[in-house]
Amino acid sequence: MDLQKHAQQPDTAPRTAELRASDADRDRIADVLREALAEGRLTADEHAERVEGVLAAKTVGELDVFVRDLPIAHQRRAAPAAAPSRPTTGAIPMDPDDNVVAVFSAASRKGRWRTGRRIHAYAIFGSVDIDLSEALFDHQQVMIKSFAVFGSVDIRVPENVSLRGMGGGVLGSFEVDTLDAADDEAPVVYVDGWAVLGSVEARPRRGRLVADILDRVQRKVDRSMRRHRGH
Repeated sequence: MDLQKHAQQPDTAPRTAELRASDADRDRIADVLREALAEGRLTADEHAERVEGVLAAKTVGELDVFVRDLPIAHQRRAAPAAAPSRPTTGAIPMDPDDNVVAVFSAASRKGRWRTGRRIHAYAIFGSVDIDLSEALFDHQQVMIKSFAVFGSVDIRVPENVSLRGMGGGVLGSFEVDTLDAADDEAPVVYVDGWAVLGSVEARPRRGRLVADILDRVQRKVDRSMRRHRGH
């Protein structure tokens, strides 16, 4: 090998700033701008202008320009505490707030609905579909007790909640994707129960965010906007 020739070859690996920006990169910068608006560091017009630029940015370097003068962009955030593997003692009642039953049939809970603290799902030679991606969480801890006997229980949650599995399978499949929310106050969904010659599956629905967390951020922005209008 010609070492001298090899050493003279330019480094063609792109720098981080030159990498193409992903949707996740844009969402991260948009979150920083939203917090800056809520804190009064940006005016509404400045926020709108920067968000428009974020949506049009093609590279990571172009995105960084919009938060370069904001201190929050340079702060290291402490890692959120992991959700406990089991609910807090006394947080979940013994009796269910809702029963979803499918016997030789199909049953579902989806759309805009309020979750209780405890949901029982029974799929006996049938299928149960529980979708929490648009649900309203009135409690931080929610238990879904699932029983699938020659049937299936399919559970979907927003991607910004924590998800824990506690059950098992008997000649069946019990699969729960462990998920940790970035917000310590985010709801925690526990999935317990058994899959007997059936299946229980719980995983996040990507792109869906729990409304309560978003509403809390929006209320903070609204208060900031009203405060600035009063000056």
